[in-house]
Amino acid sequence: MRSLVCILIAACCLLAAVADTPALHGPSPDVQAYHHSPRVEIYRLRLINDADGAISGSRDAGNTWEPIGHVVTYTTKVSDQGYTASKWAPVGAVAATAVNAIHLRVGYNAKADKGIVFSILPKELTTAGGAKLQSYLSPDSSIYTDIPGGTGIFGGHWAPILGNPVYLEEAHGLRRLPDGYRPQQGDVLVITVMEPADLPQAIIFDNRFGGFITAIGWDGAETRIGQVLKPVAGVGRFTGTQYAAAGRLRANHNGVIDISTSVFGTISGFQIIPREHAMSPEMVRARTMTQWMVIGPLDARDPSWEGVAPLFRDYLRPSWAADDIERPDWLNRLADRTHVDIRLKNGPWQPLPTFAFDPDLSKPFPDWGNTALQDVTHVRITFPVPAALRMP
Repeated sequence: MRSLVCILIAACCLLAAVADTPALHGPSPDVQAYHHSPRVEIYRLRLINDADGAISGSRDAGNTWEPIGHVVTYTTKVSDQGYTASKWAPVGAVAATAVNAIHLRVGYNAKADKGIVFSILPKELTTAGGAKLQSYLSPDSSIYTDIPGGTGIFGGHWAPILGNPVYLEEAHGLRRLPDGYRPQQGDVLVITVMEPADLPQAIIFDNRFGGFITAIGWDGAETRIGQVLKPVAGVGRFTGTQYAAAGRLRANHNGVIDISTSVFGTISGFQIIPREHAMSPEMVRARTMTQWMVIGPLDARDPSWEGVAPLFRDYLRPSWAADDIERPDWLNRLADRTHVDIRLKNGPWQPLPTFAFDPDLSKPFPDWGNTALQDVTHVRITFPVPAALRMP
């Protein structure tokens, strides 16, 4: 079975390589419209890169600011060995948004073929052993904060969206972070959180070989935008999922959607990745193991979706709170959330089941993790209500 999976994915990549389309990565025709949708500012984040620097948020375009937290340790460095997917993010933008990290891209290392990044991290990573809680970590090029993982800017109601522009606040106004930027002590960073006006109600994945990926509009319209090349059947020990309950978006970067299946405080989850990223050297396990769903465009000759909206840029935001679904006012700005549920054996929609792995990654991986989701026939990502439809 594993050999068949690799052959099928490789065949799709070969078809794409010999196609007339010159780009290996980019929007296919069926998702092209998502790249031209108007964006609406929903809030701003402001961070002073200095010891005890204030971290604040504004819901009125910077006229007033609410306190969120503080910087514990500032940075004046960047990493030129960013994770592979960081190279697909725009320069001067959010390259990853997660409950346990935010990564910002400021350049490209051509020799290593990787993005140049620096990071903003939650308070848990300031403690001894914190590196074990982070899948990608460059300690010297990180701003450490006192904000707990899974709250505030890390998956709370102030979380940024992948691809959001990052600015440097100066006396005359805001300036987009330039290519080659290096943070300096005292720099004031501003992230403008922009939400697409055409945010869908949901995106549904038919979890089988060749299953369709369907976007559902708020008017109920259904549009097929892609296909599943390799279904997910298992759950794995993905770091960071301890800060997100089951059915929550743990992370989104230009090559991954990470979904938690854990009880808050334990680790468990699965990932959805685009076709070409599945073929990169660091993702060998994704081609042979069951914890990854691999997806691509409807036509295998079209470009792969790394860094492409709506799944790998601009749309997904890891925003949640423990009581948000039960709240009667969930339509307002403070109760928006991204939620994931499933269908088992084509049955009704239901919450994701919860699993818990021993956080000690040196211990053998249990066999049950490889088949935990084998009866899942559909996965649904439900988006927050667009700003235009929210209650005042």
